[in-house]
Amino acid sequence: MSDRNSNSTRLTRDEVYDLLMNARQADWVELSLEDGRSLSGAIIFNEFKGTGRLINVDEEFSYDFNVDQVLDVKL
Repeated sequence: MSDRNSNSTRLTRDEVYDLLMNARQADWVELSLEDGRSLSGAIIFNEFKGTGRLINVDEEFSYDFNVDQVLDVKL
């Protein structure tokens, strides 16, 4: 997993799912999205629907996302 960013191969949907499942326990994560944005905050993730919400209380915003939009998850 440590070299997943060293190549240009996109993570599989299952890999993104696993990262998002682990990120649910983290206080703070960074999501890299397919449109080039990187958003930080805490996440809520519904693995059955493949959707989630990133919440940043410091900047007072939230963002709803679909697993297909996520390129990477950093804890």
